Amino acid sequence: MKRITSLLVIAPTVAALWGAVGCGPAPQPETDVPTPTSLKDAADLRFLVGAAVSDAVPSGQARADSLLVIDQFDTITDENVLKWEVVHPEPGTYDFEPGDRYVAFGEANGMFIVGHTLVWHSQTPRWVFQNEAGEPKTRDELLALMEEHISTVVGHFKGRVHGWDVVNEALAEDGSLRDSPWRRIIGDDFIEKAFEIANAADPDAELYYNDYSLANAPKAEGAARLVLGLIESGHRVDGIGEQGHYKMDWPAPARLDSAIITLASVGRPVMITELDIDLLPARSRDRGADVGLRGDMSEGLDPYAAGLPDSMQQALSDRYVELFRVFMDRSDMVDRVTFWGITDSTSWLNYWPIFGRTSYPLLFGRGGEPKKAYHDLMDVMAR
Repeated sequence: MKRITSLLVIAPTVAALWGAVGCGPAPQPETDVPTPTSLKDAADLRFLVGAAVSDAVPSGQARADSLLVIDQFDTITDENVLKWEVVHPEPGTYDFEPGDRYVAFGEANGMFIVGHTLVWHSQTPRWVFQNEAGEPKTRDELLALMEEHISTVVGHFKGRVHGWDVVNEALAEDGSLRDSPWRRIIGDDFIEKAFEIANAADPDAELYYNDYSLANAPKAEGAARLVLGLIESGHRVDGIGEQGHYKMDWPAPARLDSAIITLASVGRPVMITELDIDLLPARSRDRGADVGLRGDMSEGLDPYAAGLPDSMQQALSDRYVELFRVFMDRSDMVDRVTFWGITDSTSWLNYWPIFGRTSYPLLFGRGGEPKKAYHDLMDVMAR
């Protein structure tokens, strides 16, 4: 997946010949490397750098964000348009228009295109798991529907979407399988079936397992066991996505480094797939990113509504730098780093887990301006 570039340097023999024929001082080899002007160029040869995009980007409704994505990133992930509730909202009904826009945008700009996500317990309509009487579907019924959905969606974009988050968030915090409707109805082998169907639908697309809180040792070990088991049973898995919804104090760099090593031990690359840093106060010590988690606003939980002070800009920058130092040190294991969003103004953390807060989790501010964290990361990656 990683790009390969080269620099042309004048050979020493040419310089020696130049002096031998009396043409004056030999020219010096071209050793200066141009200063990178984008995240994708600064990270070149290490890993791809991407952003999750909403339909407003490819549709042209968010023109400034579109230009920012084109300028800064070389891979994109859809925020919602390929999730079940959007692309397959009713039985037998598929809406590919937003997805087609998304993929066409990536193609037009030469990007690595990720499809998110095929099998997930959230943002999946209730009818997927229940019959018309409101009773749970049978194993055979849900397996048939899974096969229809994956084959149809992946088949529609065959050869155009380069990688798929096949199964999303199937693990509990202790590394065991989550008690999701997929597991309750189909059984533990629903993950194997999903990868099997996706591989048949597009053998050339990369297939990933994706989850949050994999920086925690039990969950990282559980993900490694899961993926290794799939591989050993003959199923193709091309990478593991650690979502990277981080806090200012979690995970510690050493913990993150250890988790990447654990995940990569299965012999597949690691992707940081949904990176952001939540610097707002938390209501609890929960470190997860379960979209079902909700909380009420109370005093002190939205401290930066009027703007982020310089001290916090610096703290956020320091945090991003220490995380990226881990990614760079492990660039032999990390293939991609994708931010979950483009600018602070459209981040999901403005409404999760508490609606209406003012969040600052990304590298570009609410007006699209590069923040101190952006400039400092550019400096660190350019060295």
